This record gives sequence, C-alpha cells and structure tokens, in this order.
Amino acid sequence: MKLPEWLIERGIGETRYALVEDGDVIEARVRRDGVIPAGTILEAKLVAVAPRVTVEGEGETFLLPRGVSGVSEGRSLVVEVTREALGGAEPWKRGLARITNEPPRAAPPLAEGREAWIADWDDLLEDARSGIVAFEGGELRIEPTAAMTMIDVDGWLEPPQLAQVAAWAAARAIRRLDIGGSTGIDFPTLRSKRARHDVDRILEDYLPKPSERTAMNGFGFVQVVRPRRRASLVELAGDRAPFEARALLRRAASESPGSKRLVAHPAVIAVLEQHRPWLDALGRQVGGNIGLRPNPGLTMSGGYAEQA
Repeated sequence: MKLPEWLIERGIGETRYALVEDGDVIEARVRRDGVIPAGTILEAKLVAVAPRVTVEGEGETFLLPRGVSGVSEGRSLVVEVTREALGGAEPWKRGLARITNEPPRAAPPLAEGREAWIADWDDLLEDARSGIVAFEGGELRIEPTAAMTMIDVDGWLEPPQLAQVAAWAAARAIRRLDIGGSTGIDFPTLRSKRARHDVDRILEDYLPKPSERTAMNGFGFVQVVRPRRRASLVELAGDRAPFEARALLRRAASESPGSKRLVAHPAVIAVLEQHRPWLDALGRQVGGNIGLRPNPGLTMSGGYAEQA
C-alpha cells in the first residue's frame, strides 16, 4: 500500500490539490485564479467603518470582523486575509481579514506535492454539484446554508447501524469536499446512550483535525466546527456557472489537440466570454483556436468540446 500523496494540478482558472491514497481522493482543496487566498498579507485602504468595517486591496473588498481603531476612512493599513471570498453577490460571502504588523507577502501553497493529473477529480466534482454522497446502506445529502453546511443522513439500515456507517461517511465527506466552518449532521434519532456514544467515538476518530464538535443530542444532531479559510467544493459548486466553466475547460484540455469549439449552457458561455485569458490558455494547451457556442438545451454540467 502506498502512502497518501498530495497531487497538484495547475488548471485553467484554478489550481487543484488532492491527497490521494490507493487512487482515491481522500482530501481536496481548490485555489481559484483571481481570488486572493487566505494567508495573503497586503496593503489595503479603509473604505468604511459602518455598517461594517470594510477595506479594499488588490481589487477585492474585505470585511474586518474584529473592527479597527485609530484609523480613519481613506487611510492605508496592512491586513492578512483570514478567509477568501466564497463567491456570489451576498456581502457575507466577501473575504475576511484582520489588521497585522507583518510585511506584505503572498499566501503559501495549499499543500506541498508533485504536479500530476488527478484521475478521480470528475467523481469529486459530481459529489460537490449533486450534494449527494452514497455509502453502503444509505446516502448523505449535503447543502450549504447561510448559517452552516447541513448534512442529512438517509438510508435503509437499522438506525444504530445507519448512524455508525454515516458517521464515518460524513467525516470522510467533510475532509474530501474541504468543508470548513460550522457543519450540522442530522443522524437518525438514537434512544440508547450507548448507540449515541458509538457515533461520537467514530466522529472523534475520523473527523479531520483540527475540529470541535458537540456530542450527539437526543434528536440525533451533531454540530462540527472546523477552520474555514476558503470555499468548500460544495460552495464552489453552488456558484454554478463559474464552477461548470472551469470543469469544462479541464475536460477540453484533456482531449485531442487542435482547434475546438466549446458548446455549453448560455450561462456557462457567458462566464467564458468574461474570462478570455482562460480561453487563450486553453488554446495554447491544445494548439489551436477556441470558439464558443451556446446551447440552451444543455444542462449546466453538460458542456462539451467539438472540433472546430
């Protein structure tokens, strides 16, 4: 058995990191191009102190949850990005930062490893876009909300056995899909304290560290809290058109060389049109020109490349 190994795939629009064991992705992370990642230290300008403390730097807007004192609007300061922007238009999805005295610097890589094609990535994307993770005896349904990511357990095993298998599956999904922040897991109700303790023990053994959690309550609910420095794969999939545009570019880059035409849902085509450098990068990889053709009859994930 080979030891787990980090693979790094430098794609178009994003860099993908996967910890792979025996051909299976057990942990994944994504760094999007054009999004300032957590760990970056940069110079910024204070643009507002109410209703939220807000700074701008390097073309992005960040919220400062800890606030600021002794600095007036319009002044410069140095901040460290503590969470990247999650995507979408809601203000709460903006990046977060804090004031620091350290000098500006780029964020470190998300992992150290060797560059390679990640063979299991498409299966990972399907789990993220569907929010459904199957396991022996049932499935998890994963849905991000404004308050937390919710994981609902469903299956046909007896409740104690279902909860135990689902505890392992949920811990694996949290790591595999890079789910951080607050996560609620809704297990079947277990009346036995011993059965609830068994689930707690499995979570303790398999949840990725660092993390904190509550013990299972009488209604089968457990809350898990992990550091949240970037968007999970499930959250990225929720910003559907950009997610599918990057996935389509990855598929097209792996096909035979030559000029291509990308055929996709109009919303995906609109994203590609807004990111011409992505198309130029694909053209250099495949050695040909890249065209676009919208097809409203396709699903968001149904895009493909045809020979031009």
